Amino acid sequence: MPADLAVIGLGHLGLPLAQAATAAGIDTIGYDTDSRPVSELAAGRPPVDGSLTPSEIRRMLSSGFRPTTNPAELGRVRTAVICAPTPPCAASRTLDLTAVTDAARALAARLRPHTTVLLESPVPPGTTEGVLRPILEEGSGLRAGRDFHLAYSPARLDPGNRAHDPAHTPKVIGGLTPACTESAAAFYGRLSDKVVRARGPREAETVKLLETNFRHVNIALVNEMAVLCNELGVDLWDVIRCAETKPFGFQAFRPGPGVGGHGVPVDTIGPHRPLRLVETASQINERMPQYVTQRCATLLNEHGKSVRGARVLLLGVTYKPDLADREGSPASEIAQRLMDMGAAVSYHDPYVPVWRVRDLPVPRADSLYETAAGADLTILLQHHRTYDLQGLAVKAQLLLDTRGATPVGAAHRL
Repeated sequence: MPADLAVIGLGHLGLPLAQAATAAGIDTIGYDTDSRPVSELAAGRPPVDGSLTPSEIRRMLSSGFRPTTNPAELGRVRTAVICAPTPPCAASRTLDLTAVTDAARALAARLRPHTTVLLESPVPPGTTEGVLRPILEEGSGLRAGRDFHLAYSPARLDPGNRAHDPAHTPKVIGGLTPACTESAAAFYGRLSDKVVRARGPREAETVKLLETNFRHVNIALVNEMAVLCNELGVDLWDVIRCAETKPFGFQAFRPGPGVGGHGVPVDTIGPHRPLRLVETASQINERMPQYVTQRCATLLNEHGKSVRGARVLLLGVTYKPDLADREGSPASEIAQRLMDMGAAVSYHDPYVPVWRVRDLPVPRADSLYETAAGADLTILLQHHRTYDLQGLAVKAQLLLDTRGATPVGAAHRL
């Protein structure tokens, strides 16, 4: 059955787009080579932690959304958006484009004239023209910019933020030709109340690079300030509170135990020189879990206890408050480091019923306050709204707040 839109990749990028398109009345299919997310969606269950709720998925299905693993469906759409994952390569610190190229090949074999092809996956600048275009042209025998439209639009997602949903978040687009840009603008204009035209695909791809690196660099700055302020005996959260009253030239970022989320910093782009500031920022942020465990050891020592044999309770193991998504959360590394030091680690998170570290289950605290009272150290890693931090500060023997969320003087802060 023909559809207006195919969303290729049903992960954290593709699902919100499919939801927005379905809500806008666009007949949408979701394609994935992995049968698991397709089966989960068909059953009304979210395949990705922290993505959509079961009620949102049921609403999509009742509105006509169809998840599928059948690639033949890709040849029956007017618009195809590739939302495949591009995980970082640990060795080279570049992005793995395998899923994007696989999606492109599946689409190319069935690409029809006049189709609009869009890429939303985070990619290095030049990917749309240098990687995606040749695959699509060779596999279809069609010419990009003449027989079909090709453009890039960086995904802009803030999971859980209802104020900045797709409809209220401007979409940047860069087409291979002016006609490609306008075709992309016509599509995204149905989803967003504002469309911003970049000069071309490379500029649009670099927008994503800048936005992601901007976040990581600024988090690194406040993380480094957190270490310095602890040494100086300065309350960094009070410093930030005062600094953000400046109406120009400052944007508040806050420190934490590490940087989570799906957007990874990119400091190396092909043969080009590395982005040294981003490289340094990554190193600073990657050291934060180690710094947290060092603070734990110091605090325990100051209270006459050793990490070895200490009972440590971790509060909040997701990367973002009030969501179940654990992508990139520093909690696992912190737990591993504490375990290596001999601590007995348990956790509590209202959104994570089961948690494993090194393929071993971590004990979950059923009674939060009772476990906090019995723990030698409680560490707030994520500030979920369900946590009564004032009450926890009273109950806990020793509380380390890595988010600056507790009342002043109620806990030790990062």
